[in-house]
Amino acid sequence: MVKLSLVILVVLTVLIGMGLRWREERQVAIRAATVRRGDWMAAQKRKLNRWVTAACLATLTTILVLGGLHWLRVLQQG
Repeated sequence: MVKLSLVILVVLTVLIGMGLRWREERQVAIRAATVRRGDWMAAQKRKLNRWVTAACLATLTTILVLGGLHWLRVLQQG
């Protein structure tokens, strides 16, 4: 069960990270006239922030899904 949750966590992190990157690129394309290009350090901070956010969302999703499955099994047995 631990290996399954780690695999789900990694897959969700990658998928959510890709979705967040797509969203950022789309917003920049829409507001291209008002967006000012930052330096290298700012770009790395944005990238790190995106992946930390993706990991957080993936963790919460994994906890909710696997916890919900656990409680469904508990309720069915008793």
